[in-house]
Amino acid sequence: MRKSKRERQRLLQETIRENPFVTDEELAEKFSVSVQTIRLDRLELSIPELRERIKHVARQSFADKVRALPLEEVIGDIIDIEPDASAISIFDVKEEHVFRRTRIARGHHLFAQANSLAVAVIHDELALTAKATIRFVRQVKEGERVVAKAKVTGKTKSGRTVVDVNSYVGQELVFSGTFEMYRSNMEKKDGDSNEHRD
Repeated sequence: MRKSKRERQRLLQETIRENPFVTDEELAEKFSVSVQTIRLDRLELSIPELRERIKHVARQSFADKVRALPLEEVIGDIIDIEPDASAISIFDVKEEHVFRRTRIARGHHLFAQANSLAVAVIHDELALTAKATIRFVRQVKEGERVVAKAKVTGKTKSGRTVVDVNSYVGQELVFSGTFEMYRSNMEKKDGDSNEHRD
């Protein structure tokens, strides 16, 4: 049985409070209404669209954790971060990100998402990519959402931090990269352990 508008809107607010990253499409499916109805409900309830909700959550939760670059310089939206350990961002491929003729995403956008996430996960005032080994696994098309997952996996002999980034559309791997990151406190953090080695 269909819920009344008032009941649907109450449940809509509750759902978004529990999961700010839920899409209008997912909400439409959950409440068996059109996407347009969900958008109208959000407007009436003054609930911002998904992108604005993500930015708001990121500003509240991660601003003090991301030190190497301002949050607005990260390509995609960070939805989770544990400094010097792991991070996740999402990037929605839109018309401006694709080749006009094929509607396939330009590779530099996928690289930029992964690279900026690798920088963001480094808990330091300065983090720079010294080396990157990347692989484009499959083409990404307009309208797809890319979820990039970064994981700090260790250090090189020279003390650079290694960050692996895998990007997915749904469960399918579309991009992978290994980034060697230079950090300004590398000497201070790693100097003691490497000092007496030849």
